[in-house]
Amino acid sequence: MPASQSARDLIATSPAGDVFHVKAEVLGADDIRRAVTRIAHELVERNRGLDDVVLIGLQRGGVWIAKQLAAAIVSIEPGATVPVGAIDVSMYRDDIGLRPVVPGAVTDIPVDIAGRIVVLVDDVLFTGRTVRAALDALNEYGRPRIVQLAVLVDRGHRELPIRPDFVGKNLPSSRDEDVRVSPDGVVIGRRGAAPSSPSSSSPTTSTGAA
Repeated sequence: MPASQSARDLIATSPAGDVFHVKAEVLGADDIRRAVTRIAHELVERNRGLDDVVLIGLQRGGVWIAKQLAAAIVSIEPGATVPVGAIDVSMYRDDIGLRPVVPGAVTDIPVDIAGRIVVLVDDVLFTGRTVRAALDALNEYGRPRIVQLAVLVDRGHRELPIRPDFVGKNLPSSRDEDVRVSPDGVVIGRRGAAPSSPSSSSPTTSTGAA
């Protein structure tokens, strides 16, 4: 990789020095806002209002999106109140024995979800296994009348029969690529070793979205 590569194309991912090599920016901050607004409109229309609707973001990437969705819904329906919660699915994953599990995110469901319309919110839908874990975790807190799924990016490669109800962007990708989502936009790329430099200084990097 050229030593002159911009720091914008390198996002630090670990203290060991691995980096996320940006291949392309797919969406910008304005695109994110428009996608969230569109999903909010679709959500209100699909559910014929907001009665009994609860937004629950998957830790960590789905929580900020759920909050932005709630704000967008209020702008569409002034005076509306949509409860927003968060759920950590770490201990419900089906690959606990295959990789380290690092719980630590907070589960906060502010209302009784029994009989309500729960909209699970996440940043990226990939294999579907995280969503399956979220459904299992949700059962610990009650039996919703309906569970819907809203994602900002659907990158394909499903391993389970799970399909989102609301999608911000369908993004074709290869399995070895990573997709990073933040309020600043969506980038696609790959993880790899930090490029070596003949000088003592190294490119400045910034932490990417989890």
